Amino acid sequence: MTKTDRLAPTGARPSSAGSKDAKRTVQRPAAGPALAAALDRNLAKLRTLESRLEAIAKAIPGRVAFSTSLGIEDQAVLNGIAATGVKVDVFTLDTGRHFPETLQTLEASELHYGLRIRVVFPEAKAIEALVARDGIMGFRHSIEARKACCDVRKVQPLNKALAGASGWITGLRREQSQGRASVPFAVWDQEHRLIKLNPIADWSLEALEAYIAKHGVPLNPLHAKGFPSIGCQPCTRAIRPGEDIRAGRWWWENEDGKECGLHNRPKSKGVAA
Repeated sequence: MTKTDRLAPTGARPSSAGSKDAKRTVQRPAAGPALAAALDRNLAKLRTLESRLEAIAKAIPGRVAFSTSLGIEDQAVLNGIAATGVKVDVFTLDTGRHFPETLQTLEASELHYGLRIRVVFPEAKAIEALVARDGIMGFRHSIEARKACCDVRKVQPLNKALAGASGWITGLRREQSQGRASVPFAVWDQEHRLIKLNPIADWSLEALEAYIAKHGVPLNPLHAKGFPSIGCQPCTRAIRPGEDIRAGRWWWENEDGKECGLHNRPKSKGVAA
């Protein structure tokens, strides 16, 4: 049987990876902020990505979702999910403006792990209204217009994908930017009413690259071409030696607080044509 023959929803394959560490999970308190705080303390004690993912799956009742950008951090997390077989709803946001290499990485990942990654698209009418108002490249005209584009193409689809979930796994790392320097392992996300989970929050770039090499994780080819952080094609460039790893994102804006809204969300205001 080939890998293409056994494509299945994520979480279908059990494994014992990290099981010894996972047994150290604390007894589950009431859901919500208390559970998030307890899980944050517990995940900090565990040594491996796999044991942390197993602890998450054991502690959180209901659906746990993983939003992957198919970048290097998220590819490491995807490998851990596939290795442990934990039941996680893996999805990615297709903004309609991805690099071809990103879509190739999506296909390569599905074939490599024998699983299907759910693809979530923005609402066509919202995109049409945005372009009618701001123009096809309107995101270049102001920070407000760029954030409106991110809202329609990323934030609103994310909200839809996370609806009803109890946990949200991300690949955020503290080293990625100054704004992410205090990212916890687990925190209560009041806006989405779920626990946001960052199982590689404490990983250095060296630790991340070592994990990728050890496990033969498929990577976006753009990483080897100077793109440490990869978003939409019109909004991402390669970085120069010595630049911050997120300097290639929205490079025409000021360096402070350059987020798309997924992890630093303003209230959605909608778009009127």
